[in-house]
Amino acid sequence: MMRQLVTMLTAMILMPVALSAQEAKVLTSEEDESRIDSYEKELENYLLRYMIDGYDARAALAWQRDYSSPDALIRSVVPNRLRWEKHVIKPPLLKKTGEMSRKPYDLPGVKGEWLELPLGNISARAVIAYPKGAGKGRPVPLVVALHGIGSGPETPFENGKSYHAYAKALLDAGFAVLAPLNMRTIPRRNNIERLARLADVSLPGIELARLQHLLDIVLADERIDENQVGAWGVSLGGMATMFWMPLEPRIKAGIVSAWFNHRINKMVVSDERYSSFTKNNEEHAYFTGWLSEFSDHDVISMICPRPVQIQHGKKDGIAYWPQVVEEFERSKLHYERLGLGDRISLELHDGGHEALAAEGIQFFKKWFKDYRP
Repeated sequence: MMRQLVTMLTAMILMPVALSAQEAKVLTSEEDESRIDSYEKELENYLLRYMIDGYDARAALAWQRDYSSPDALIRSVVPNRLRWEKHVIKPPLLKKTGEMSRKPYDLPGVKGEWLELPLGNISARAVIAYPKGAGKGRPVPLVVALHGIGSGPETPFENGKSYHAYAKALLDAGFAVLAPLNMRTIPRRNNIERLARLADVSLPGIELARLQHLLDIVLADERIDENQVGAWGVSLGGMATMFWMPLEPRIKAGIVSAWFNHRINKMVVSDERYSSFTKNNEEHAYFTGWLSEFSDHDVISMICPRPVQIQHGKKDGIAYWPQVVEEFERSKLHYERLGLGDRISLELHDGGHEALAAEGIQFFKKWFKDYRP
């Protein structure tokens, strides 16, 4: 009797399990894909709402700007500048491990020098050229010429469709030019940026640190006026100009050609009126924390009150130009609230992805006006 009772109880206990097993849902591949597609969309919407819809409210809490004076503004954005350095750009600590070498180097129509400075197991490399007459007792201003994807330090000296030999024009106008070698091509930048993220640094941060070590030596040269240093970048070189000026106060004025943008739209809002980095698999262009509080108009506030010129072509597919104007107007407010609206300008032109050489030369002549070539 007892054995029968145990058998019956065991059957009753096991029955729900057997039924559950029989009723277990088996997803088709289509159902499985639909479920994970839905989850992906859910996550995407969550992140997009954070970056787009929540940006202004988030930035209002992150920025506590003081416009009572230029120095007050500089002090008030120190916390933001620190977050920009530590969470977005993340430059590594590099140390000089040898003397800088200089070798003659022929540029298009120019005699220059190839510089190489050892920094442990990497090096900082650049070309430098001096205008006629630069020397002891007659130091000249220096402009750092920053190239973009698919280019090199020689490209700003060449009369191509994007650069228009603006480095050569700078030399003719009496400026020395330092053109660093930075990483070129999308696949190479993707490769290095992936590794950099694992090391909690960034490629722009590495390249900033390399430039800073070069400047330590170049600005000690008696031919260079260390108090009159500018930067002028095209495309990804424009990115470098904007990324680095908040962290390098020795750069007193900058030109951003073919880069400045309505950053939130550019990075996360698809639109047929402008290109997306994702279409070209440019994962190198996505940096941690960038849209936490650092749209382009906010980055400009960390450069202010130093002079900045934005150059953008209406036919440049990197942006829809009315959105560039909108972002510029928000940037200009930082200068206008200090009574310094003449220190920022937008050169909006009918061309494409290119630098405006003549307008850039006039900009640097204006702000380095103590120098007379």
